[in-house]
Amino acid sequence: MERQSGTGLLRIPDGTLPRRLARSAAAVEGGATPNAVVESWITERNLAHRHEVRRIEFGDLRQWGFDDVTGDLRHRSGRFFGVEGLEVHSDYGPVPHWSQPIINQPEIGILGILVCEIDGVLHCLMQAKSEPGNVNGVQISPTVQATKSNYTRVHGGRSVPYLDHFVDPAPERVLADVLQSEQGSWFYRKRNRNMIVEVDARDIGLEVPEDFRWLTLGQLHELLGKDDLINMDARTVLSCMPAGIEGTEADAVSDLAAAVARSSEQAAGSLHTTTEALSWITSRQTQHQVRTKPMPLNAVRGWVQSPTEIAHELGLFFTVIAVDITTNGREVSQWTQPLVRPHGMGRLALFVKRVDGVLHALLNARVEPGYLDVVELAPTVQCTPENYVLTPEADRPPFLDVVLRTRPEQVLFEARLSEEGGRFHHASSRYQIIEVPSGFPDTELEDYQWLTLNQLNELLRHSHYVNVQARSLIACLRGLR
Repeated sequence: MERQSGTGLLRIPDGTLPRRLARSAAAVEGGATPNAVVESWITERNLAHRHEVRRIEFGDLRQWGFDDVTGDLRHRSGRFFGVEGLEVHSDYGPVPHWSQPIINQPEIGILGILVCEIDGVLHCLMQAKSEPGNVNGVQISPTVQATKSNYTRVHGGRSVPYLDHFVDPAPERVLADVLQSEQGSWFYRKRNRNMIVEVDARDIGLEVPEDFRWLTLGQLHELLGKDDLINMDARTVLSCMPAGIEGTEADAVSDLAAAVARSSEQAAGSLHTTTEALSWITSRQTQHQVRTKPMPLNAVRGWVQSPTEIAHELGLFFTVIAVDITTNGREVSQWTQPLVRPHGMGRLALFVKRVDGVLHALLNARVEPGYLDVVELAPTVQCTPENYVLTPEADRPPFLDVVLRTRPEQVLFEARLSEEGGRFHHASSRYQIIEVPSGFPDTELEDYQWLTLNQLNELLRHSHYVNVQARSLIACLRGLR
């Protein structure tokens, strides 16, 4: 939040916020919700949330259907999302021209976390939420996670708890508010509003419904290391938390934590100035060419439709399926919808190295057809290895072989984390942060550059710079101890 100047006319940034965030990040043993209670809470919510998902034929979808002319798969209301075709021409990667199905969801949803100071420590209000595509039951999600169709109640269901805090918040309460993209290979120009809003305990009250709990940033950082527990939407909002989470070098509990803290400080320096980094991103946006054009789904080449799925003819990439969902834990108790089911486990790795004690991360300026801009910064490696079994060695993703040969002592973070379960079925990836030697050979690759956390934090204050996979890894990086 901000405070007013003596005249009341000028707003002055709240200088206490970085320290308050760092204090919350250091509170790993729990505050308002002890760690043992968090575990039992997740177990209880899994038992309480009945969530049955079964595959069906497209013809059994209710309120959904294929357009008679284009073959596009849409909801009859014209809301929610659609599955359409996309034609792509690009100079990035080994394939210059292709077409594919893609999700088109032009609505901007809200992903929001409420924060509140409890006993002098900032806590985040998190929700145990089930999604039809989750590999397990409930996962920890933001306070609010809703598309516009959902929170305007097109489905006729219950209202979204705590939504009012995000629809029209008082400006001085907003800690972060930025449009961020989602998966550019599966979504066409999809964006969500990532928000963090601070509330006063006297205004909101600390008693919350059964599906919600107050957790510190330190608890969330610890939970990020557990497989398929913190969902994608929570991770992207956490990555947008203002600088300060990383703490200070003096407070660090290890050499690694000190390197992370120094990385978040502008005064510590970096291999490239921020102006140089922005110039590099702009050069990648102007050097790479990508042209996309929506096309009828029934005209997409190389994909085959059956009564139960739309699949690539080689069995690669992903499949579009239809499901029937019955649940007691959502605004609507039963519905049907399409989902995208990826083929194979994704591999997402962020390389880091220490330069004069300052941690740097190796980001890739990556082109994806669904980006609103040409490129966004991605992890060092972002791929599904199974999709490259027929690809010549020279066309495999750079550094993939390094990831596959990584020694255990190099891995600073590793967990299997889920992608968004409202649109994707059983989509999980293996996320890793891997430390490489300071002399790691990479300088000849124009699409890669080493950046500090300070530089990434600044980029995350703006839209369309850092992709959703890199944002997840930045949230994990901030919690390294």
